[in-house]
This record gives sequence, structure tokens and C-alpha cells, in this order.
Amino acid sequence: MLRQGKVVFWTISIKTFKLLILLLVVLILLSSPLGADAPVASVFLNSKTKKLPIYCVDSTSKQISISFDASWGADKTESILKILDEFDVKATFFLVGMWVDKYPEQTKMIYDSGNEIGTHSNSHPDMTRLSKEQMQLELTTSIEKIEKITNSKVSLFRAPYGAYNDNLIEVATDLGLQTIQWNVDSLDWKSISTEQVCSNIIKKVSSGSIILCHNNADHVLDYLPSVLTNLKSRGYEFVKISDLLIKSNYYIDVTGKQVAK
Repeated sequence: MLRQGKVVFWTISIKTFKLLILLLVVLILLSSPLGADAPVASVFLNSKTKKLPIYCVDSTSKQISISFDASWGADKTESILKILDEFDVKATFFLVGMWVDKYPEQTKMIYDSGNEIGTHSNSHPDMTRLSKEQMQLELTTSIEKIEKITNSKVSLFRAPYGAYNDNLIEVATDLGLQTIQWNVDSLDWKSISTEQVCSNIIKKVSSGSIILCHNNADHVLDYLPSVLTNLKSRGYEFVKISDLLIKSNYYIDVTGKQVAK
């Protein structure tokens, strides 16, 4: 019985030791720059690769970006633009194609006020459930609608629900789009107070952050001035996402941070 117990003990120990060695190798691989020459990073995981969008930027200055997803409603959009103007802030708006259909005037207003527009798909589906052909149609349809109004090229894409996979990032990249996530979530779509939204943003912001907000959130007109006042008083400069991004000679690390080489 003791011998059997010892055999079992050493068998488990060896397996554990091998597992620890494997995990150490993986950690070493993950700590190295991957896909440095491409705008999409690949992560080693279970002998497979996973492509990543950009969650934030490794910025040497106190620049950050605030973004608004628009997939429903537009009654607060003009007021948001007025607040941004008041604080001399430019933002990035990710618009769903069907939203553009309903609100072409607001779409033009966003662009004419100096803010930038990216695509948020055409009909806001979970695009990970689509074929590559369907993904491409979602993106090209929405891009055409936006560019027809703004007469300006769309270069940014944010996936609906933040859901992405390798196929989606590949399709977006082939269309000349950079896929953008966020590292600061306002959670303004939830039934939470203005104070809670402000806290969600202010406590998590750091240089290179990308903030996620929604154009028709319940308290957006209340929390936006407070957030802008607080962060500007701390020395942060708000820029459009395209101005925050590193243009070339970079890689994306395993956290989704864009880093200069």
C-alpha cells in the first residue's frame, strides 16, 4: 500500500512539474512581441493564434480618447456635440449603418463638428456568428453609408457587443480598418447613477486610454461635463482615436495595448 501510494504520489508530482514547465514556456512566449510588423497581434495559446484588436495605446503623453457607440436613438447627440465643443474636445463616434439611415443629419453634424466616425457594423449583430462574406457585407454596407454623407474615408471599426474572432479582425484588416476596443468602460448603458458612471471612467483612465460611452445613455448629458472637467484638470488631453494610435512600427501586446517598437 505504501509503495502504491508512493508511485501515485510521484506520478502526480511529475505531471505537475511538466505542467509548470509548459506554463513557464507559454508565459515566456507571451511576454515577447508578436506580429510586430502587422496591425493585428497574434497570441500563442494552446498551439493556436488569436488576433487582437486595439484596447489602448502605450502613450508617452497624457493623451486619451473618448468614444461613443450609436446604435439606437439620437435625441442627445446634438447636445453631446455642444458639450464637446464647450470643452474643446474631439471624440470618435462608432455608428451603425441602420442608425445612419435614420439619422443622416446627425451623422453629418458629428463629422462637420470635427469629430471622427468609425463603423459599428450595419445592423449590430454578433458578428462572430457570421460567415466571412456576411462580415464583409456588414462592414462595406455601413462604410458606404457613412462615406456617402461625410465624403471621408472610414478607417476604424468597433465590433458590436465587443465580440470578435480571428475571422472578423482579418476581414476588417483586409478592408483597411483597424479594430478598436476599449480599456475604460463607462457602463453608462446600465441603470446606474451619474456618480457611478463618472467613477467608472475617472478611476480607470491612464495615458493612452480609450473610453467607451454611448450616445443615447440615460445620464450622458449629466456625466459628460463632469468627466471632461475632471480629466482635463488632471492634465489629460482628449484626441480622436486615429490621432491616439501609433501609425507604424508597432506591435500589440497580449493585453491589447498598442506599443511602439
